[in-house]
Parts: sequence; structure tokens; C-alpha cells
Amino acid sequence: MDSRGSDGATLWAWTDAGECGTFAGVAERPGRHVQVDPPPLSEQAVPPPGGLNEDDWDLLLGRIRAGNCTPFLGAGITAGTLPLGADIARRWSEEYAYPLDDTHDLARVSQFVAIRRNDAMFPKEEIVDELRVPAPDFEADDEPHSALAELPLPVFMTTNYDDFMFEGLVHAGKDPKRDICRWNHSPALEAQRPVLTPAFTPTAANPIVFHLHGHVSVPESIVLTEDDYLDFLVAVSSEPKLLPHQIRKALAGASLLFIGYRLADWNFRVLHRGLVMAGEQSLRRLSVTVQLRPSDPEREYLEKYFGALSVRVYWGTAKQFAAELSRRWRDSDGG
Repeated sequence: MDSRGSDGATLWAWTDAGECGTFAGVAERPGRHVQVDPPPLSEQAVPPPGGLNEDDWDLLLGRIRAGNCTPFLGAGITAGTLPLGADIARRWSEEYAYPLDDTHDLARVSQFVAIRRNDAMFPKEEIVDELRVPAPDFEADDEPHSALAELPLPVFMTTNYDDFMFEGLVHAGKDPKRDICRWNHSPALEAQRPVLTPAFTPTAANPIVFHLHGHVSVPESIVLTEDDYLDFLVAVSSEPKLLPHQIRKALAGASLLFIGYRLADWNFRVLHRGLVMAGEQSLRRLSVTVQLRPSDPEREYLEKYFGALSVRVYWGTAKQFAAELSRRWRDSDGG
């Protein structure tokens, strides 16, 4: 991904707080990328954030001010509010006697549970129950959904199943709409009236929250098991018009800000391969990723990986990134 001036840059904010059944991905553009990681899932002290220079921040804030930035929300953005996917997977592994070693992998464990129960919908209904928790405190200065909701952006992409981005926008005084990717042909999903009709134009005051991997209100829409991820990737790859034109434009014509993902997450890998790498290289913009500060060997690998994509990385948590983003936005003429 490369930055080509204020007319187009893709910003990726990646925060790693573990999967919780929420995923995110966006078209990748050549340019600089910034990566922000959520804090380690241990009792270690969270290191200070870093990774973005002043030019990166100026470019990001300029894109936001022009409405040419599309946030992509992953599971890490709900750290501290929703249970981690890895924790759910380990619990299910014990409850259903999962026989393999990767007990932290929610996609694989939920696949096993579906086969064990001979019911593909069972783990999806279970995950909906897991996510019945109160919304985060939208008044908190470092609440990521609130930080994003105050920005003048028309489209919010999420691989999370929860409603927190929608609720955060309402809390910010906006009139958001919600739509769901119709990646399968279940009657329940097809019965949902689409919001993104050809005539609908999302705006900063009337934004759209688009759930790529489903929403808790329609369990059939949820992408959870390994089979779901494969089916989703096939559907998106084989049906170019599966994503409404407003979403395709938000992926191809704006900077992308990824918050809440890890390189190893299924959601990121599927979206990166199916949406990011499918885009035209010459049109890619600056990308910003938010990633946790890993061990030295892993960090060296990640820096090489994202460096090969010309991605700038902001190392820190989703909350650290949200707090700094809010402060810089309010200090600019956009706040």
C-alpha cells in the first residue's frame, strides 16, 4: 500500500485483543500502513503506543475530514466488554471434548461442535447467547466505538456480530442504518429487507454499519465455523455484486482503518485474500493497522510482512489508539 497524497490513502488500524467471533478486512492499497495492536492477554504492563509519525496522522485526519476513510472493526475493539473468542473456544473445547490441540481456535472448535451436535446452527445460536452483555461505556474517552462515531464518516465496516458500532453512532447523535452481507441463501437472511438499495447514499449524519460476517439478530447470517469462512470466501469471490455498490466504493475509494484484528485471525486472512488482494494494485492507498506489541521474533516477522505491503504499523491497544485519535481529531479543525 502506498500513499499518493491527500487524494487517496488506505489507513489500517489493527488491534489485537483476541477473537470473539468478530472479524474485519478491507481492500489493501499500496502505500504506508499503520498498525495498532491491543494489549497482550496477560498481566504484563501495556507498553506505550507508537508507530505513526506526524505525516501519517496528518494524512489520516485529512482523509477523515474529507469523509474518505472507512473503518474496519474486528474483535479486538470489544476487548474488556465481550468475552474473547479464544476463551469461548477453550470453554467449548472442554464442554464438548474437542480432541485437538488448537483449543483456542474458535472457527475450528465451533466446526467440531457443529459436527458433534449434527447441527450447523447450534454453535451460532450459542455464540449469540455469549454476546448478550451490556454495551460499553460510550462516555469513556478511550472507548473505540465512540471515538469512531464522532468522525464524519459515511460507512463503517465490521466483522463483529454485536451492535456496539450502531449504538455508538446513535449515542453520538447520528441516525445510522444497519445492513448485513447476504453471503448465503438462508430464508431468514433473504427475508431481511436491504437498506443499501441502489438509491441509498450514506452520509456522515446518516451512516451505514455493514456487517460482513453477520449480526446477532439473524444467527443464520453469522460466519463462525471453518465451513462458514470458506463458504463466505467462495460467495464473495464468485459473486462480484454480492457487496452493494456503496460498500465496494467504500473499500476501493477511501483509506482503510483496521482496528481489532490479528494477522493470524481467520477473519483477517479471509478478508485479506478475498477483498484486499483482489483490488487493483495501482489504486491502493495508505493502510494503517493497529496491532499488539508482540514478542521480538514475532514483531520482526510482522514488520517484514507489513513492510512488504508498504504498511505502517501503530503498536498499541484499540483503546490507546482511540484515545489518541480522539485527541488529535478534537485538536484539529475537525474536532
